[in-house]
Amino acid sequence: MHSLRYFISMVGLFSKSGLLPWYARNPPGWSQLFLGTVCKGDFTHVIATKCQKGQKSQKKPSHLGPLDGSWQERLADVVTPLWRLSYEEQLKVKFEAQKKILQRLESYIQMLNGVNVTTATPKSESLPCLLHPIIPSPVINGYRNKSTFSVNRGPDGNPKTVGYYLGTWRDGNIVCVQSNHLKNIPEKHSQVAQYYEVFLRQSPLEPCLVFHEGGYWRELIVRTNSQGHTMAIITFHPQKLSQEELHVQKEAVKEFFIRGPGAACDLTSLYFQESTMTRCSHQQSPYQLLFGEPYIFEELLSLKIRISPDAFFQINTAGAEMLYRTVGELTGVNSDTILLDICCGTGVIGLSLAQHTSQVLGIELVEQAVEDARWTAAFNGITNSEFHTGRAEKILPGLLKSKEDRQSIVAVVNPARAGLHYKVIQAIRNCRAIRTLVFVSCKLHGESTRNVIELCCPPDPAKKLLGEPFVLQQAVPVDLFPHTPHCELVLLFTR
Repeated sequence: MHSLRYFISMVGLFSKSGLLPWYARNPPGWSQLFLGTVCKGDFTHVIATKCQKGQKSQKKPSHLGPLDGSWQERLADVVTPLWRLSYEEQLKVKFEAQKKILQRLESYIQMLNGVNVTTATPKSESLPCLLHPIIPSPVINGYRNKSTFSVNRGPDGNPKTVGYYLGTWRDGNIVCVQSNHLKNIPEKHSQVAQYYEVFLRQSPLEPCLVFHEGGYWRELIVRTNSQGHTMAIITFHPQKLSQEELHVQKEAVKEFFIRGPGAACDLTSLYFQESTMTRCSHQQSPYQLLFGEPYIFEELLSLKIRISPDAFFQINTAGAEMLYRTVGELTGVNSDTILLDICCGTGVIGLSLAQHTSQVLGIELVEQAVEDARWTAAFNGITNSEFHTGRAEKILPGLLKSKEDRQSIVAVVNPARAGLHYKVIQAIRNCRAIRTLVFVSCKLHGESTRNVIELCCPPDPAKKLLGEPFVLQQAVPVDLFPHTPHCELVLLFTR
């Protein structure tokens, strides 16, 4: 039998080969896919019906008209590669992609169990688990509740252009193209970006395009909720400006959005962050509220949820409700269960299931998100939740030791694309009380694939993976990102 290290090394090799047919214009054989077929109790139909009721697609504003010019089409092809396909065709592309991912995963699992696999690309149609039909997004256009806009030279060479990037820094061919034609961006986000561009072009200060070359004005983040409230966050490189000079710039942008042309955006709040790095957390450089409400709120799964400027929240609110309902169905929690929510963000998954469990334990790196989760719990009268701030690999081992001898634990993990730290996998594998695990991934490649392999592999003392291996039982694709190749994949493991 091959060693686990061999399998882990092979994952990196296999993941480099082309897997997903993102740019296929006329994918063959779609009629043969079992998209939409009923699988085992009509699971996805129940979930989708609950969440689609009353939901309508947001239409793009008619005044934008058709795409005009190659810059706009090139940007659409990069940011939303599937925009030329009907949504039904997009779902078929994504379903086939998830199917291929699982087939590849099956080849890894076969190798772990000593099956001789002679090729990196699986020829078999076998899957490691039951694959449910893909759950579509209730909102197809303008669904993003958060957008990040860059500042750089536009097609006309103006360095004060606000939009999305084409090209690469490595090739030195970056062009910033306005994004108001993109199908996934709501009209409100594009409006705020356009007015920010107006402000920049009247400001005497230059934008910060490359840190070591100076400049000040940087990216814009826009967050909105279902009620139409809008939070804008402007990032600014202070360079060597004095506090008095910084105050002048903050007052200028504040005045522009309160009483100037930007008042048309009707912002609920405007934040300003001084940042000398590509990304700064609130702890590294606090978000400064220039005016308005400090938070926006969302209604989801019968909860009122508070969202801070720095907190993670799924970018498709209507789709997130379907995702979280799917996770809840798969967990199978009951009053004797502790629900462990790792990488919990604002705590929505755990809090939505709190009434069905004995206790909810959440772990999240971003302090603002944990504060939001605690507020949401208190506001909604939830008293059996406990949230911890910090890195999961540092908090989880000790937390499990204090709980594992008491009762059954169901774990939910929703990590960033980089996957889970190996110490988190060790802690989950070695905790006998965890018999059920729900793993949510928007990119099951690289480290996330290694995570799955280490969850399912035979015990390996060298890697301190001593507990009984998990078995992948079910997979449910949930589309939160129409017009793009991305898709959430919810995996149920038991042991």
